[in-house]
Amino acid sequence: MKTEDMRETANTKEPDSHSGGASETESHILLPLINSAFLPGSCLKTVQAMEDINRREIAMGEYYYFSGRPEEVAREMEPYLASRDTGMRLSACLVYAFANLATDNIHLARHALTEVKRTFEKINGEENELPELKAMCSFVSVTSAVLLHMPMKEELACDPELMNLLPSGLRFFYSYVMAHYAYLQGDYGRSIGIAQTALAFEPELYPIPTIYLRLVMVMDYMSLKKSEEAKEQMLLAWEVARPDGLIEAFGEHHGLLGGVLEATLKKNWPEDFKRIIGITYSFSSGWRKVHNPDTGDDVANNLTTTEFAIAMLTARGWTYQEIASHMGISVNTVKFHMGAVIGKLGIEKKSDLKKYMLR
Repeated sequence: MKTEDMRETANTKEPDSHSGGASETESHILLPLINSAFLPGSCLKTVQAMEDINRREIAMGEYYYFSGRPEEVAREMEPYLASRDTGMRLSACLVYAFANLATDNIHLARHALTEVKRTFEKINGEENELPELKAMCSFVSVTSAVLLHMPMKEELACDPELMNLLPSGLRFFYSYVMAHYAYLQGDYGRSIGIAQTALAFEPELYPIPTIYLRLVMVMDYMSLKKSEEAKEQMLLAWEVARPDGLIEAFGEHHGLLGGVLEATLKKNWPEDFKRIIGITYSFSSGWRKVHNPDTGDDVANNLTTTEFAIAMLTARGWTYQEIASHMGISVNTVKFHMGAVIGKLGIEKKSDLKKYMLR
């Protein structure tokens, strides 16, 4: 689908809940599933109970995405890629873009991200535009930039007061985005603080933001070589995710989790672990095809997930013995995998690893 086609896509479903056609200020449906509080195990029922057809179908697209079914996202999201409602359009474009990374449709992912940028520039170029619309545009733009590990442009900086205009579930998820950004800056203590504060003041359980917040703490604790704390956060995230099969986040973050998935889930939930690893391979391949050329980075794309996890820890200064103890494998196994890493990357010393690793 070309960018022009996306803008011309007929949205035949909007009038069902907005007679006469929706204006950009009528509903502002933005990522309704992320913004939903529900008990673990009731995710699909929560989606199906949404009365508004647009909200329900966008939430269903989110459900397919977060449960690791990117091929099914297009059916729900494509009708909204050119929606007249800003929230619907941004929701569709964000989820559609990341789903297409996982299915290796990079041109479609880029087209959707371009639409996010176009909408952001249009809304922020209007002095009298509603602040709620500006908040939504900033939220989606910052989220896409941070999750793709792109440099944060000054114009994307969000006014905290503007973010307070978002509903509680989206503010909660935005805490994860800011914690992830602090992690990328190497400010692991601040990242943990952001996540812990958000979780402490969570008025009710928003499962998807909760999963992402706990996973960013896994990343932080592993960066600080606090593996037991990292494992604790992983299991807390898994406790929320498993009843609904919300496994996408674990696959997305695998390269940053420092072998904690292998150390906590592989033995006790082998089938789930296999699915997560499958997500990792498909998502990370598409992610690199956007991230690497746009940033000039050279994040490795020819390593297995185990090789990448061991290489990440080695690049951060972990000894082979520490890695073996953490991942529950032998030192010889670690050495074997590192030999494969060195051969595949064509490097001569371990200090060269950082060039090919995630931050």
